[in-house]
Amino acid sequence: MAETGAAQANIGVVGLAVMGSNLARNLASRAGNTVAVFNRSPERTRLLTTEHPEAGFVASETIEEFVASLQKPRTAIIMVQAGAGTDAVISRLTTLFEPGDIIVDGGNADFQDTIRREKEVRATGVNFVGAGISGGEEGALKGPSIMPGGSVEAYKTLGPILESIAAVVDGVPCVTHIGTDGAGHFVKMIHNGIEYADMQLIAEAYDLLRKVTGHSPAAIADVFTEWNEGDLESYLIEITAEVLRQVDAKTGLPFIDVVLDEAGSKGTGVWTVQNALDLGVPVGGIAEAVFARAVSSHPEQRVPVRAAITARPEIAVVGHTFQDDVRQALYASKVVAYAQGFDAIIAGAKKYGWTVDKGAIATIWRGGCIIRAQFLNRIVDAYANDPSIASLLADPYFAQAVADGESAWRRVVSTAALSGIPVPGFASALSYFDSLASERLPAALVQGQRDFFGAHTYKRVDMPGTFHTLWSGDRSEIETEGSSL
Repeated sequence: MAETGAAQANIGVVGLAVMGSNLARNLASRAGNTVAVFNRSPERTRLLTTEHPEAGFVASETIEEFVASLQKPRTAIIMVQAGAGTDAVISRLTTLFEPGDIIVDGGNADFQDTIRREKEVRATGVNFVGAGISGGEEGALKGPSIMPGGSVEAYKTLGPILESIAAVVDGVPCVTHIGTDGAGHFVKMIHNGIEYADMQLIAEAYDLLRKVTGHSPAAIADVFTEWNEGDLESYLIEITAEVLRQVDAKTGLPFIDVVLDEAGSKGTGVWTVQNALDLGVPVGGIAEAVFARAVSSHPEQRVPVRAAITARPEIAVVGHTFQDDVRQALYASKVVAYAQGFDAIIAGAKKYGWTVDKGAIATIWRGGCIIRAQFLNRIVDAYANDPSIASLLADPYFAQAVADGESAWRRVVSTAALSGIPVPGFASALSYFDSLASERLPAALVQGQRDFFGAHTYKRVDMPGTFHTLWSGDRSEIETEGSSL
């Protein structure tokens, strides 16, 4: 190990599993950075320093040595398992750090925990930053998209370091100060929710092309490769083609056919839906993606239901344009998923007092992260043209894109329904679009029902005020002072 005891490093990493190790290597590869490393198990620290002597790591076997090796203001990035482990490391560092030093949680923390931790640590004079880091193992090593929260003061020191390791698109590092306390982890959570929706939509497109058009996985891989040259260009489309082209070495079958069709999750998609419900923001595309994984993971229900069904619909006959219909439906549904995600970011910022730059968020998602895509440039443009736009679906470009694909979108969803092929993502997105586009919704009837059984009151279209009908009396209408709408 390198000599310890002297303050040599300008940045430190605690937790040297794959993500932490790759992040430390990324930091060490950038000019101007000297990286201190520490892991609870010294063996992992020794392994990292032995395998990568070129990094010049300042390695420590105790956390006290680690802290002593950091230059002031000390800055340490924690890359340990979320929850109690993170709290334990934060607690220990807080007792050893001094006012002005910076603790960064780079894990997938619940943003509510980050708000709590930032408040507790700030009371000691130490800065605490919750930073969402997207891009997986490869991103951590080669350049992730980074979403830091915390104070403006902390970002003055931290910003240049994070900019040195972030992905770069068009000369712009994929990192920006998102907002105070938990803003960074909140935006990372929404990013992951959008990722769920995007993956589900792509999976539905694959399923339609295979079952309706009869394409083989290899043929569908070619379709996705072609789509990746156009407006659907993205990392997820790119890797989908790679997965579909893969052949299983043991059986010679397409890889996709030997993989169990039960998808798991790590919770961030669920968090997105739970928080969106709390905020009153509809994120049906994300929710359906979460629920689709849940349905897939219950074979104990799927098997007996299939056994109880004696017949299934025949696959609908479609024309030669169906493949392009799916492409257009995928793009339109993708617009909806991102629109819903940004609606959640806007609502979260309002509730928690964050000042967020939506265009800057879209900018840093263009590289390094899992949802990086050409599409995000259009979102940057939309918020540049109108920072307070009510919905991305109201932006002229996206409104026209959806209008151009609307007929295809409807054909795809109806074909899927007639064929018995589940497309919860496509169908939910279309219903959301139709809800926003409808001049009048059946919510009026829901309000009447609520007023009937619970005196929840309602508003009228022809006059101001809040009203209640005496349903159990003479059914006359009275104006009320308050509203429980």
